[in-house]
Amino acid sequence: MPRLFGTDGVRGLANRDLTANLAMSLAQASAVVLTRGRSADARRAAGRRPTAVVARDPRISGEFLTAAVAAGLASSGVDVLDAGVIPTPAAAFLVADSGADFGVMVSASHNPAPDNGIKFFAAGGQKLPDIVEDRIEAMLDGERLTPIGADVGRIRRFADAEDRYVMHLLGALPNRLAGMHVVLDCANGAAAGISPEVFTDAGARVTIIGADPDGLNINDGVGSTHLDKLATAVVQHGADVGIAHDGDADRCLAVDADGRIVDGDQIMAILALAAAERGALRQRTLVTTVMSNLGLKRAMDAHGIKVVETKVGDRYVLEALVEHGLSLGGEQSGHVIMTDYATTGDGILTGLHIVAEMARTGKSLAELASVMTVYPQVLVNVRDVDHHAMATDEGIAQAVAAAEAQLADTGRVLLRPSGTEPMVRVMVEAADQETAERVAQSLAGTVRERLTVS
Repeated sequence: MPRLFGTDGVRGLANRDLTANLAMSLAQASAVVLTRGRSADARRAAGRRPTAVVARDPRISGEFLTAAVAAGLASSGVDVLDAGVIPTPAAAFLVADSGADFGVMVSASHNPAPDNGIKFFAAGGQKLPDIVEDRIEAMLDGERLTPIGADVGRIRRFADAEDRYVMHLLGALPNRLAGMHVVLDCANGAAAGISPEVFTDAGARVTIIGADPDGLNINDGVGSTHLDKLATAVVQHGADVGIAHDGDADRCLAVDADGRIVDGDQIMAILALAAAERGALRQRTLVTTVMSNLGLKRAMDAHGIKVVETKVGDRYVLEALVEHGLSLGGEQSGHVIMTDYATTGDGILTGLHIVAEMARTGKSLAELASVMTVYPQVLVNVRDVDHHAMATDEGIAQAVAAAEAQLADTGRVLLRPSGTEPMVRVMVEAADQETAERVAQSLAGTVRERLTVS
């Protein structure tokens, strides 16, 4: 059977793939797995129940799924702090800030409204490693905690959840945003009730779009996956910058004053240089994934900053940051992790730091982003192939070697089998778009020819 947990929790079509029964079972299983250990034993010895922070984004299915999660936890003897609709990074922060044993976020991030998902945070607010997720999945058919009477958990509102998070964000600012005009696109998602307040309190003049969530319009033509409206609004209002969140606000992409997109790689370049100048970039090292643009690595090399690469997924970026004691990393998609302030990608925090650097230097976003030359990047998904056979196919290996020799130091090639479906992703970067497309299509043809199942 395929693994229930994906790259970011359990996700699927709400009420078909992700049902109330599954949500309750996951909560009950997590209560068994995530409350084990010496700290749990000490807590029980002191007569205290374990505690979990539970939150959601505003999509309508989050209402019944969160209720199911809370019921599963309380029935397992876990006290629930219901934080309501808040961003995913806010939930992670509150787990750490409140001293909770773990947290549960009900969100499908940048996916459309019919989808939903459940992700877990360990004590301290960090995402779970694969091995712990596997334990929760294995426990779905295992033992349950079944307290009775006064030992069942209680469910209560986390009354000051938003205020704590807002104060945290403002405290993480290196300088105020005075004089900056910012257009915020909140994706009709979890950022709508927080991001405008924070940017205003930080001193910016704020224009808002995508901040009217109704449970059905999350990510619908707005947010970090749909930047056209933000680009238009920035130009129409004569703003300095546009900041786009996704549905749960763990991502941030930006738009400059002329409406040009500034992606996660460019954002990391800006923040890495700013942190290095302040002496805050630990070991002068940035963590990225293998999908980050070659131009980012070249820009970091030029400024004496080392780059560590991980496989795709912000949790793998976090693992590398923690393992090496580093402070900054992220993904091209806009997940940026600043470990001095957060345990996960935080789109509001990232946006604040972008605008803070503009305010500090007096430079436009375009000027700041120009430190990095973006190499044309072409991605081709080759579907319905035996992706498991790619690693041992000599013909594909030879084609990749030939492409790398052709590109030399002006580009790179990456072939990556999907972890969830019969597909190989072919990515090629080159000095010009025509070369990138030609090499990518040639490699895709080789993959299709060699791996298509007859």
